[in-house]
Amino acid sequence: MRYFGLGLATLLATAGITAQAAAQTPEEIAQQALAEAPVWDGHNDVPWQLRTRMHNEIHDFDFNDSTKVSSAEGEGGAMQTDLPRLAKGKVGAQFWSVYVSANLPDAQPVQATIEQIDAIKRLVARYPDQLQMAYSTGDVMAARKAGKIASLIGMEGGYSINGSLGVLRQMYALGARYMTLTHSKTIPWADSATDDPQHDGLSDFGRDVVREMNRIGMIVDLSHVSEATMMDALDVSKAPVMFSHSGARAVSGHARNVPDSVLTRLKQNGGIVMTVGYPVFLSEKLRQWGANKSAEEARLKSLWLGQPHQVEAGMKAWRDAHPQPVASASDWADHIDHVRKIAGIDHIGVGGDYDGIDSGPAGMEDVAGYPVLFAELARRGYSKADLEKIASGNIMRVLKAVEVYSAAHRGDPPIESPTRF
Repeated sequence: MRYFGLGLATLLATAGITAQAAAQTPEEIAQQALAEAPVWDGHNDVPWQLRTRMHNEIHDFDFNDSTKVSSAEGEGGAMQTDLPRLAKGKVGAQFWSVYVSANLPDAQPVQATIEQIDAIKRLVARYPDQLQMAYSTGDVMAARKAGKIASLIGMEGGYSINGSLGVLRQMYALGARYMTLTHSKTIPWADSATDDPQHDGLSDFGRDVVREMNRIGMIVDLSHVSEATMMDALDVSKAPVMFSHSGARAVSGHARNVPDSVLTRLKQNGGIVMTVGYPVFLSEKLRQWGANKSAEEARLKSLWLGQPHQVEAGMKAWRDAHPQPVASASDWADHIDHVRKIAGIDHIGVGGDYDGIDSGPAGMEDVAGYPVLFAELARRGYSKADLEKIASGNIMRVLKAVEVYSAAHRGDPPIESPTRF
């Protein structure tokens, strides 16, 4: 067969390949998918940064360039989120996390949570051309149609309700659409993944919290909770649950990640794992390096009591001999691969945890990096339709199912619990 003198389109057609298909690089597939279905991120800690760096006084805060907020003004280095980087990252909807410390006593977490909800609403109001508050799937679609980032609220840590279903209902009225049942510490009604268990999962009151969240239409978020708590919540919940920012424990053994026993049940529940971008959760090599580093430091402190200069010198020598592993987009994609293998493509999302971590993976240090992850997935054979589900389709389905369940039970009486004082 002679090809001399034929145009490119004719050559491709002769070979049975269209010009469009030939042009589909992984990056192009990712860009097309994200244009159709922008990222709906499950967890971002900008509200916490506003609180710790600026004490919630945001009149001088420039969300067009948050890199100007220096580390001297708060925790960590430069912030990882602002409007230009959200646009570059193709983020179209964001759950802003209103986190407060589990160490606050009594009702202080309630006040701190309300203040952070207020702060995110004020931030959105300052940028009406780019941001729009959203309280439902309909609101998310309306914001997307208007070309704005839908801004939803998620509470991180069940201590934010101070053991009160009345407070839970009022947090929903203020706009919270998910609640992470615990954070780093076990609370009086639920065990944390990173603290000693007290209840073997959920207490009776904790089960009522899940039931009431179902009734009012708030997603039950199981990031940070123990495996037993995950199982109890899945036993009780009649609506899909979420993991707003977690990985797969089979890929990296961190306690914050989701075990296969839970992933197997997630498909039946209809829930979602919004895979996290925290390198320590992504990379097993990095997790092991951190454990070995801690062990070496403990050994040196035992050997050189009262001689910190010897410990410092020893740790420098250890770090020189053991370079810190670097997590990558490939590591993140490994977690997505595993969730797909066990739970299925319909149960995967992304929840970067940006501005709640030191940095994202290499090349994805901030929210601008999401196209890198989606290009990696396309490189692994994920279709455009798959990528659209992971970007936002799956979490849209989850929230819609929660809304439908709540609407069907709107006439059910609120669950009542006695006040404690």
